[in-house]
Amino acid sequence: MIDEATFLNQMNKRSKEIFRHLVENFLKDGEPVGSRTLSRTLPNSLSPASIRNVMSDLEHLGLITSPHTSAGRIPTQSGLRMFVDAMLEVGSIKQEDQRYIEQHINGQSSREHKQHVEGILSDTGTLLSGLSQCAGIVLTTKQSRPIQHIQFVRLDNVKILLILVYQDNEVENRIITAPMGLPASVLEQASNYLNAHVVGLTFAEAERVLAKQMELAKQNFDKLTSELVATGMAVWAGENADQRNLIVRGRSNLIDDAPDIENLNLIKSLFDDLETKKELINLLDLADNAEGVRIFIGAENNLFSMSGSSLVVSPFHDDEKNIVGVLGVIGPTRLNYGRIVPVVDYTAKMVGQLLGKNF
Repeated sequence: MIDEATFLNQMNKRSKEIFRHLVENFLKDGEPVGSRTLSRTLPNSLSPASIRNVMSDLEHLGLITSPHTSAGRIPTQSGLRMFVDAMLEVGSIKQEDQRYIEQHINGQSSREHKQHVEGILSDTGTLLSGLSQCAGIVLTTKQSRPIQHIQFVRLDNVKILLILVYQDNEVENRIITAPMGLPASVLEQASNYLNAHVVGLTFAEAERVLAKQMELAKQNFDKLTSELVATGMAVWAGENADQRNLIVRGRSNLIDDAPDIENLNLIKSLFDDLETKKELINLLDLADNAEGVRIFIGAENNLFSMSGSSLVVSPFHDDEKNIVGVLGVIGPTRLNYGRIVPVVDYTAKMVGQLLGKNF
């Protein structure tokens, strides 16, 4: 694959202009672009023959290709990546898109009753799908839901049931092993301590708070109580570490966009992978090192290599700037990247603000 520096050095102004117009025409219409079409749209008058010569050079560089025997050309995945990295102009979000997102997000915020996190994120997936006419995707850790109540309950001499209730009323249980004959007062004291410090926080926030508080807790509690608190949180952290909550909205948009049966089968295969969360767990890891929006085109992400899809994704953060999830748009490689990038970026910022305000 030609790198950006080589691309810029090897191509003159005319070649860059032809390449840019070819890609923009393809992203707009999804059809192969011919030399006659380019000769009508380029600002400088160039003959179709001159344009064909340049297109031949671009094809030799691996930036464009012919999908069949017609004279039209489409950008390759390498060409799309080059266009996105070197030539894509991403401005501010369109005012109508900004107003639509703000009305949607602020409408959630102003409801009389607080909406649980999954409801907000589900609506966000629908919002992104509607704006992009593609599929909207939201991926979070299960630890991003606020805690409502924690309790330790004895099962027998050595087994303790740890009950955690989230603010969306979902309940999860864990069984931990404790010293034989642990007094009931220790269970009550550990439960009271956790409820005093972590209610209303997400699990990730609770871990950070308790990490700061544990030394003080050891001074105020006996050893058994402190160990029970630490053991309970450690068990939960270990078992929840790789759990993800996936929301996908607007799948029908991808199906409707599939031009033939072969592409439709690839899209269905993508849906199967989404259901099993295959490869998606890596998105949070990728976002950890990202500032703002990232774009994955086709084979650049294992999940989309077969379906020929692209992903525009951005992390969203909690009040302490920790990444708690990722949201974005899945669509064909001919996405309108210039519009979708600011939409995804602005939505991520608004969702982070909403989650912080409500929880």
